[in-house]
Amino acid sequence: MVAIHPVILSGGSGTRLWPLSRSMYPKQFVRFTEDQPETFLAQALKRLGTGLGFAPPVVICNNDHRFLVKDEAERAGVRPSAIVLEPVARNTAPAVAVAALLVERDDPGGILAVMPSDHVIGDVPGFVAAVRRAAGIAASGKLVLFGIPARTPNTGYGWIRRGAPLTGFEGAFAVPEFAEKPDRETAEAYLASGAYDWNSGIFVLGARAFLSELERFAPTVLDAAKGALAGAHNDLGFLRLDAQAFASAPSISIDYAVMERTGLAAVVPMDVGWNDVGSWSSLWEISSQDAAGNAVHGDALLEATSGCYVFSEKSLVATMGVSDLVIVDTPDALLVADRGKAQDVGQLVTRLKEAGRKEHESHVRNHRPWGYFETLNVGPRFQVKLLHVKPGGKLSMQMHHHRSEHWVVVHGTAKVTVGDEERLVHENQSVYIVATQWHRLENPGKTPLELIEVQIGSYLGEDDIVRSDDVYKRGPGETR
Repeated sequence: MVAIHPVILSGGSGTRLWPLSRSMYPKQFVRFTEDQPETFLAQALKRLGTGLGFAPPVVICNNDHRFLVKDEAERAGVRPSAIVLEPVARNTAPAVAVAALLVERDDPGGILAVMPSDHVIGDVPGFVAAVRRAAGIAASGKLVLFGIPARTPNTGYGWIRRGAPLTGFEGAFAVPEFAEKPDRETAEAYLASGAYDWNSGIFVLGARAFLSELERFAPTVLDAAKGALAGAHNDLGFLRLDAQAFASAPSISIDYAVMERTGLAAVVPMDVGWNDVGSWSSLWEISSQDAAGNAVHGDALLEATSGCYVFSEKSLVATMGVSDLVIVDTPDALLVADRGKAQDVGQLVTRLKEAGRKEHESHVRNHRPWGYFETLNVGPRFQVKLLHVKPGGKLSMQMHHHRSEHWVVVHGTAKVTVGDEERLVHENQSVYIVATQWHRLENPGKTPLELIEVQIGSYLGEDDIVRSDDVYKRGPGETR
């Protein structure tokens, strides 16, 4: 029996669902509703589980997200066969090339089921059955992608025209045409024709067949992937690709590199409650709504309001006499947008980057491999943070040139090293660390450690840090 290897692409810039999704914490790690028990990534990791007869997944992510991916996998109870770190973003073709080379090395006849980490699948058993059916087609040498039955003239998706049925494979069709994000008039024509599906971005490919077509149509991508894998090394359980070799790959999607050029492409229509959650309007579509069509998450009071998506992490959001809005309130940013313009949120993120602002990058809560910290207050020459250190978490041995720190333990027990002294600090006890003193904080217990950190000094930036020892092996440019 041919083995099916899930390949999960966990990249993303965190722009389309800003301000909840950000570049350092994109949407696959976010829980968007109170009743969402798992993140999109956790759902993707478990969707084709080993208990269902699939091989352990290969996950491909960027360096900044590596510990987030590792934590999600542990919470989901999934042990990936590899977590591959992309040194730079190069779109999907180089990433899938690396995954195909990995699979072919260990399983020459292996089939890849390539899927993004941030899609929603409502009917998981139906999806599993569709993947198995597509794997049978891929075993014959075809490169299969799933088409989603189009219900609206959506201009944010690529479209696929179904051609002649494939002989011997019921429900599969040749692909005579790909269409990239058409204008409204063209999308309406596609929908009316009944011959087009949305491109799901989910592929089922034989490793050898894909690599053969990649060598034919995009040899520079394949050469870069081979070089990146040849120079790769293991680092704390991650597979770190050779940076120079991978960077030599062109930034190109699997669609442009292979699928739109090969004669082996096949499409299998799949109706399993798919949504790529590519905008706030699409999230509104899949959320529970009241009688007026409002989807509300968090504390909100709505009066004469209809067709709105309201999300609040902390504050009360009150509306009156409005309709078809997206309102997303986070501790450091508020978005109010026409729901019909929700796909253009990325333009705001671009302006934030150009202005040198940080709101596009990270939240008030900043995640680290040891836990997270949350900024509570900032003023002239002082900053107050909540530090949450997970059991066994250990910050680096470090020193700051420009600030002193006061730590007050509010929950758990801290193991604190200051200079040559090491001691345990319990709830309602405190520690004072003078600027230029070497120090370390760790949680030796089995419950989370929380403490309040008050920083005082002339400069309080996260880059005022010098490390002498770090169990997470972070580089000079990485904070905490």
